[in-house]
Amino acid sequence: MRPLRALLIYIIAVFIGGALLAPPLYWLLQSFAHAHPGFVTRHLSKIATAPFSRYVNRSLLAIALIGLWPLVKNLDFHSLQEIGIVRPRGQWKKLGAGFALGFVSLAIVAGLSFAFHARQLNSRHSGGEIFQKLLGAAAAALVIAILEEILFRGAVFGALRKVFHWTFALVLSSMIYAILHYFESVRTTDTVTWLSGLQLLPLMLRNLGNLHAVIPGFFNLTLVGILLAWAYQRTGNLYFSVGLHMGWIFWVKAYAFTTSMPPTADKWLWGSGRMAIVNGWVALPILFGTLLVFVWKTSNIERRTPNVQ
Repeated sequence: MRPLRALLIYIIAVFIGGALLAPPLYWLLQSFAHAHPGFVTRHLSKIATAPFSRYVNRSLLAIALIGLWPLVKNLDFHSLQEIGIVRPRGQWKKLGAGFALGFVSLAIVAGLSFAFHARQLNSRHSGGEIFQKLLGAAAAALVIAILEEILFRGAVFGALRKVFHWTFALVLSSMIYAILHYFESVRTTDTVTWLSGLQLLPLMLRNLGNLHAVIPGFFNLTLVGILLAWAYQRTGNLYFSVGLHMGWIFWVKAYAFTTSMPPTADKWLWGSGRMAIVNGWVALPILFGTLLVFVWKTSNIERRTPNVQ
């Protein structure tokens, strides 16, 4: 049970540590912004005026990344290969196939939304802004996909399958992955104190009590996690999962910026917010079909994951 204990300690450390780190980061940046207004760039100014919940989110991510290597060592992983990281030689085909599957699956969702007039191009942005945003979406897709796959599939799923059967570990890790995507931005006028981060955490998860926010979005994201973990289980490394995740993240970022929802569109059916393309009912059968395609195409692949129950 040591892997499970190490994982629980890591999760607690991330939430407590991130909540406690957020206030000093907030004070530091606010102090710098006020003391040196001439040095504050547009991007830094945007960060300085962001809600405190954004600082909590970033602090959680920072602690998660800092603690990732100690977590891996305490999970009795003796090499990077045991968390799905292998040399890229010969793996580019998996990466490309994963990206193509992810990109096409959400392209179908986007195409349907335009065909049924549930989404339209956002005319407020210039061509230059859209191009810049698409480049940013591509960069974000690469970074987020790599980090999240190492964390959620390599470490979390990898740790759970040391304790449980891999199928149970697959579902449990995917549900954890889905829940953590429900952190929302919370604006508060209260003075930031050392305990503000801890007090804000339950408010940032209040979406979990909103039926329209959780269903079907939670099902969709759990299905996403299942497919990503199953790809790791089937292929023996993270390359296909990273590619698949990249295709999805690119669409999530690009879709939210370049399109908008008409007032008459059904938000529950077509999705809404920054993850609109994956949190509506329309996305659920598409994602399930993507899972079936993956299972069909990889049915003859021998599992090469060591020490899996």
